[in-house]
Amino acid sequence: MSASALERLRSRRTAVGSPLCLGIDPHPDRLPEGLPPTVHGIETFARGLIEAASPLACAVKINVAFFEAFGSAGWAALERTRADVPRGLPCILDAKRGDIETSAERYAAALIGHLDADGVTLSPYLGEDAIEPFLAAGDGLVYVLARTSNPSAGRFQSLVADGEPIHERVARWAAERWTSGRVGLVVGATAPEELATLREAVPGPAFLVPGVGAQGGDAEAAARAADGAWAPGLVNVSRGIALASSGRDWQAAAAAAASVHSTGLSEAVLHSTASPVRAADIGGS
Repeated sequence: MSASALERLRSRRTAVGSPLCLGIDPHPDRLPEGLPPTVHGIETFARGLIEAASPLACAVKINVAFFEAFGSAGWAALERTRADVPRGLPCILDAKRGDIETSAERYAAALIGHLDADGVTLSPYLGEDAIEPFLAAGDGLVYVLARTSNPSAGRFQSLVADGEPIHERVARWAAERWTSGRVGLVVGATAPEELATLREAVPGPAFLVPGVGAQGGDAEAAARAADGAWAPGLVNVSRGIALASSGRDWQAAAAAAASVHSTGLSEAVLHSTASPVRAADIGGS
């Protein structure tokens, strides 16, 4: 029997020793020299980043919006890009889906079934109906949005409901309902106080932490908080790697930037745990 997505993530974490997640967000207006702002350009860039930087990553996170914007050609490019992710390297599709049960089933069929995602990002706004179909579609991982990294995240996520912020209620709900390690939380590095508070409140789930790099998030705080008791966490870096150079040396620059981030995150994890063995083999056996 093949290993589950969670088992593959644990194995990969042990192999690379870092929680670095390589973010693939190929904006057509930010491509390096020589690449056109077309679907061909974003595909070339995305696949080139995977080739150059993924050996240093614990996982790859592909933002599907940058492909879907090109219609059917973009979807075909997404299929090819997903296929390029090396076997054994977990691939998360950042789609932020959230819909009623029947629609969620079809989204799951597309992302987990057709594209063979190891994980997806989901909105909690519709409750369990938006989450369960993805868990039923296979053995993939789910990362539920809790405290996101964008500037206006606090508009609703920080509103108090029954005595605690909504993002904290979301985190507690997810941690209490799903305890297998397959359900994690998206918590941004741009809100380090909330990040620390949520880790204390819910020690079990893994965190997928965006916002490090171009968004100015605290990398050390992200690395310290990412790992849960049930599963290894991930610290996503997108532009900090992808935009390391706008010249024709962009692949070499991306590889160098990934090395710097991977090393820094690994050191932060080791300094924040009692044992290097736990840092490398987090989340059970």
